Amino acid sequence: MTQEPGWNPSGDVPPPQPAGTGPASAPGWAPPAPEIPSPAQPADAVVAGLPGLTAPGMLVAPVPAGMYYDARSMLTLPNGTELASHGRRVGAYFLASLLWIVTLVIGYAIWGLITWGKGRTPVQQLLHMRCWNTREMTIASWPTMFLRGLVFAAEGSVLGGVVSFVMFLVNKDRRTLYDLLSGVVVLHDPNDVLN
Repeated sequence: MTQEPGWNPSGDVPPPQPAGTGPASAPGWAPPAPEIPSPAQPADAVVAGLPGLTAPGMLVAPVPAGMYYDARSMLTLPNGTELASHGRRVGAYFLASLLWIVTLVIGYAIWGLITWGKGRTPVQQLLHMRCWNTREMTIASWPTMFLRGLVFAAEGSVLGGVVSFVMFLVNKDRRTLYDLLSGVVVLHDPNDVLN
């Protein structure tokens, strides 16, 4: 059995060529550029919010300009914001209860109808918080805020409140039942970058 010149059983390595021949000696030849993984290919990704941490094999998706990937909540959030802490959210709940009483409910409701257009409740306005629509990657719209308020009012039972509070404590993204159903998360926006 004869073998042709240049035959290679493995097919991986080209056969040796005499010096001065082959593609490397051709004028204008350059080695191929290293392959850059596309956003859908696994790669080692630096996880924002956790300096020095990488996630090997994680799928890297492009993050829009002005946004960052929060590894704790696994959400893409606007720069200059963070998820509102448990303490801030609980404090907002008690402050809202106090404002309901002070404004005789009517004042708070009218104030709320105005602030919903900016993706926040009156208390969130005072505490520099805002509702962020995770599906559309925008500030929550007035209809979304209305839906959130409707679900909050509907879950007014003790059982609904307990379920919502437990979800809030357990979920990585700190969503209550009414946050989840309206598709928002509550962000702390200390410098009002989302105005």
